Amino acid sequence: MYSMTGFASRAGNHSSDGTVLEWDWDMRAVNGRGLDIRLRLPDALGFLEKSLRDKIAASLSRGNVSLALRLRMTHAGAVAQVDTDSLAGLLEALDLVQSRAQAAGVLLQAPSALDLLGWRNVLVQGPEIAAIPPESLGAILLADFDGLLADFATARAQEGAALAGVLAGHLEEIARLTAAARALRDQRSADLRAHFARALAQVVDAGRVDPGRVEQELALLAVKADLAEELDRLEAHCAAGRALLEDGGPVGRKLDFLTQEFNREANTLCSKAQHLEMTRIGLDLKTVIDQMREQVQNVE
Repeated sequence: MYSMTGFASRAGNHSSDGTVLEWDWDMRAVNGRGLDIRLRLPDALGFLEKSLRDKIAASLSRGNVSLALRLRMTHAGAVAQVDTDSLAGLLEALDLVQSRAQAAGVLLQAPSALDLLGWRNVLVQGPEIAAIPPESLGAILLADFDGLLADFATARAQEGAALAGVLAGHLEEIARLTAAARALRDQRSADLRAHFARALAQVVDAGRVDPGRVEQELALLAVKADLAEELDRLEAHCAAGRALLEDGGPVGRKLDFLTQEFNREANTLCSKAQHLEMTRIGLDLKTVIDQMREQVQNVE
């Protein structure tokens, strides 16, 4: 079982002819009804988008997935250089902004030298990514991405294992409450029978009533109040849930449907209970089922 939520990061580098290429991957995912993939790639690497999407889609079936890639290229031993023309233009723009701000009575904090170096095009970045043949660059990055995807799958599997343990606990609690309801059936039936008998006795005392008709009404009420089918279905759903947890595939949608079925049976049990202890069991069932449904939303 896999969780839809997960995170993985990875750093890599490649050196060739004195040029060093460094990169950082960042991949994360949260819950989603389907598979939604969002990529943030450097402009020069748009050609990788389809390959990356295909690899992600082959590994995941659901979730909102975001993938970011950052690249840096430098010459080995190179010294950073400042583009004086870009710096002059930036300083001129800053002087204009400062003058306008003073005229408006607005006090601005002066930028530091590091702030200026961080401005686009002020610091000469070195060789362009486009200088590397796309096929070579793509092969390098895609090979490294396979490692990131494996790390991401491991993170999702670890969280999925934890989720499976939580869901197994919910199923055991549902099974325990179902068994408690089944054990209470005889006592509940006796209590209901006595209650119906008292109610019908009042009707009999009020006038002439056919005793045979009374027996028929008691039998009909007993059939309508019987919970055998609901308890049988709850037990069957517990067995189906355990099988899904052992399946190991993308079972989130099936588990979500199963929690709806659990809830339907719990609602019916509560509506038919007419008995204090049975009603309490039904309400406890609904509580556990709601908790289970919340966790199921994280399952792929």
